Amino acid sequence: MIQRYSRPEMLRIWSEDAKYQNWLRIEIAVCEAWAKLGRIPVESLANIKERASFNATRVEELEKTLKHDVIAFLTCVSEYVGEESRYIHVGLTSSDVLDTSFALQLRDAATIIVDDLKQVIEVLRGLAYKHKYTPMIGRTHGIHAEPITLGLVFALWYDEMKRNLDRMERARDVVSVGKISGAVGTFANVPPFVEEHVCSVLGLKPAKVSTQIIQRDIHAEYFLTLSIIASTIEKIALQIRHFQRTEVIELEEPFTQGQKGSSAMPHKRNPVLSENLCGLSRLVRSYAISALENIPLWHERDISHSSVERVIGPDATVLVDFMLYRLRGLLDTLEIYPENMEKNLWLTRGLIFSEKILLKLIDKGLSREDAYLLVQGNAMKCWTDKIDFKNLIINDRKIISHLSLEEIEECFDVKHDLKQVDYIFDRVFSESE
Repeated sequence: MIQRYSRPEMLRIWSEDAKYQNWLRIEIAVCEAWAKLGRIPVESLANIKERASFNATRVEELEKTLKHDVIAFLTCVSEYVGEESRYIHVGLTSSDVLDTSFALQLRDAATIIVDDLKQVIEVLRGLAYKHKYTPMIGRTHGIHAEPITLGLVFALWYDEMKRNLDRMERARDVVSVGKISGAVGTFANVPPFVEEHVCSVLGLKPAKVSTQIIQRDIHAEYFLTLSIIASTIEKIALQIRHFQRTEVIELEEPFTQGQKGSSAMPHKRNPVLSENLCGLSRLVRSYAISALENIPLWHERDISHSSVERVIGPDATVLVDFMLYRLRGLLDTLEIYPENMEKNLWLTRGLIFSEKILLKLIDKGLSREDAYLLVQGNAMKCWTDKIDFKNLIINDRKIISHLSLEEIEECFDVKHDLKQVDYIFDRVFSESE
């Protein structure tokens, strides 16, 4: 299912053909560097570049016998190149090719995810401005707190996704590191010039120091970034699930013609897209843990990280690509019910304005403790007896001895709560205007 909705470009990055193509690019770039140093005849380089190729099926066939993927690949390439294949892979260890190729894959996958993020950000920006002044109740601990606007909810998500975009661009830069330094990173059999040339050709930075491998804290940062993005997606999806609850119904996932929500209950309209995103985020976060556990390895290298990366590399990037695609579609088609937001705003009979009464009383000279007790007493009566809060305030002699009716009315005006919405939007969107 996930592959069906993921971009073909993302799936192509992790295909066997693309992987071997990267390996071939690296090996040819190494040969170019050796030719510049005089180790490989110019004519031999020309022949290698002309003839070098591979067949993924043949590599797989060779690997069954050789039990080594890079050797199988090199053997296959040598069948195309012939005698001059002796110049290929000179001075290299397998991880020179594997790690540099992995960097290319992660970098290219990050570019797609960066584009995904930009699309989600643009949708959120549009929703934020569209609903900038759509009032709704804000909730803390799941309980009605004070008025906000739906636009502020979208602005918050927009701002967080912008930070995720910054993180992903930074992670792409961090992971764009190549390594051509030999079996333990000492350049014993391959000079630094070769690494510099290869990385320049591929658009990578040379690792400042390495062992047999590029150090895995670099990769861990990348996968942690993916996990943060997934967690933001879950945060949004979880909120949408709450908004769709029958008792709330302020936002709702689209329910398309012919869709069925339950095999047993024909009335059901479930937030299945959001629930799916919440579940997938757990998986992406688990990959971050695996990446962290890849950091400590024996001495200059062991192979315990390798099998992990063959799974988490494609899976995590494909998943996040899919999740961002799904989130964008969900946000684009959200059903929004301002009338229900208005109804829910007054569900507690005006209790949500209690802080304003409290602050007014403090301004009149009451201690915070005394003012709090006065307001809380009426608030609890509103809760238990289901009486309009404003009427309780107006009929409380102690309170009206301090506040006029006009002052009390001002406290119950939603516009007062929303007077700084423009200011917040200016802070959030000023850089993108």
